[in-house]
Amino acid sequence: MSESHVMVRFLVLEPGATEFDDQGRMKGSLDMPLSPSGRAQVEAAVGSLHQLRLSRIFSAPCQSARETATQLQLSCGGSIKVVDCLRNIDHGLWHGKKIEELRTQLPRIYRTGQEYPDKICPPGGETLDDARHRTTKLIEKIKRKYRSQTVALVIPDPLASLVRSILSGDALRDLWDHETDQAQWELIDSSLVTA
Repeated sequence: MSESHVMVRFLVLEPGATEFDDQGRMKGSLDMPLSPSGRAQVEAAVGSLHQLRLSRIFSAPCQSARETATQLQLSCGGSIKVVDCLRNIDHGLWHGKKIEELRTQLPRIYRTGQEYPDKICPPGGETLDDARHRTTKLIEKIKRKYRSQTVALVIPDPLASLVRSILSGDALRDLWDHETDQAQWELIDSSLVTA
């Protein structure tokens, strides 16, 4: 038997900003609505994607992701499914902390997050490996079910950056550059190998 490759196109879309994103604070898995600037970011992002046709939209359970997914659906179609395993990385006791405060108060941890983000685990939070494990299962399931289709993943950063690294095969670098949302998006073609 010979192997064949079937492509699935993923749109990875971050929600628009929340008040914490606007303030440079880590929101992690906190549930927050879009800020006024976040709503404008989503409107601009969705406007640039209006020609894209989606088979399905998978959304993180947080309010900012669900609001973003709703706007995306109005423009690009596809039904929305809210999936718990797409919840953002749990930052534990770091929730609400400014990234700049972490840089000045915990410089060694900050440098580790820049160079080796997989080695970071906030007190009471989760590691990137934990988040990678729960999201990889979903991605593989989507690849099998939505062959040759385009699906969207609406997920906040830093989980969005982790998912992009899973799909592209590139290493995730500098965790702190991937902490705030601004409705940025990327299309990634990912193959499924079939026998």
